[in-house]
Amino acid sequence: MTETALSRQALYSARPTLRLAGQADVRLSNLLVAMRMDESEGGMSRLELRLSNLVGTTAGGTEAAFGAGSDLKLGAELAVYTGDVQAPVEVFRGKVSAIELLFSMGGAPEITVLAEDALQAARMARRSKVYTDMSPADVVREVAGALNLSPTVTGLTSPVDTWAQINESDLSFLRRLLARFDADLQIVGDALQVAPRGDVARGEVELALFGQLVRARVIADLSQQVTATSAAGWNPVDGSAVNFEATQITQSGPGRGRSGLSWLDEALGARQEHIGHLAVSSDAEARAVATTALDQRARRFVRIEGLSEGNPAIRVGTTVSITGLSPQFDNRYFVCAASHLFDQTAGYRTEFSGECAYLGEGA
Repeated sequence: MTETALSRQALYSARPTLRLAGQADVRLSNLLVAMRMDESEGGMSRLELRLSNLVGTTAGGTEAAFGAGSDLKLGAELAVYTGDVQAPVEVFRGKVSAIELLFSMGGAPEITVLAEDALQAARMARRSKVYTDMSPADVVREVAGALNLSPTVTGLTSPVDTWAQINESDLSFLRRLLARFDADLQIVGDALQVAPRGDVARGEVELALFGQLVRARVIADLSQQVTATSAAGWNPVDGSAVNFEATQITQSGPGRGRSGLSWLDEALGARQEHIGHLAVSSDAEARAVATTALDQRARRFVRIEGLSEGNPAIRVGTTVSITGLSPQFDNRYFVCAASHLFDQTAGYRTEFSGECAYLGEGA
């Protein structure tokens, strides 16, 4: 396969366009100096905009572009679209949480705007609560309802148990709960999307080195690999012991080749890890905890840090298919973090971090 063109036109503008309260704002877009939007596994995207705060007047003078009466204010709904301006794609939607002014001698005043997506409410709400006789999916739906979010949950229907949120923010609690079952959460608009890692698939992008992929740094690292993980505890109802040892990857993610588990066993010998800091009360829960720990380590065997031409399709959950590196490292990687950047010098580009459980067939 080859790279897909980022526009139908050979020459196109990729300057981000901004919207306030759902409406395109030409002044806001034209005064944009720089942008950074960061997202990662676990949810909550963060946005930073730098804007010139000086515009001309019809009388030939100048004035502040965004004054006290401006619609750009704390709590304003802000959306960012990137890619070809003829067909832009939304990469962020959230509310302004901070505004900063910068003044310097000899330079135009600037305003910096910080915003967070709809999970901001989950970050701010700290509580203690017990969820009784509920599956992880049921807990997600209840928390989402309290935050006025629309949940879309895939799987996670077991185990049915009692879950305690103790002086935690809703976001921290959801991250901790879902991590036990190797699941992720992301916000799309006002929808809370939750799914096991193996079911997360947000499209695929082909990237060739020195084509759309401008820079890459890739590493295969055995230091955090293990050949087995185990979890143990006891059932408080009947007092029976519970335990499970995981030795096979179940959710490896994209890619192919030889796994880090195989390489570790050959190169350094078998290594086991016991998950002793998480309480388990059933064989099913022990299986989930041990398997999750093995899968998470296995997927981080090969990691890539890349810089590409600005591409709004590269998001957390996207698979990037990389070519042009080497037979060992040309592979398919799961994007676990992405940053969409713009400034007036380098233009629009995308930084991303990806991971793969395998070293390619050329190893």
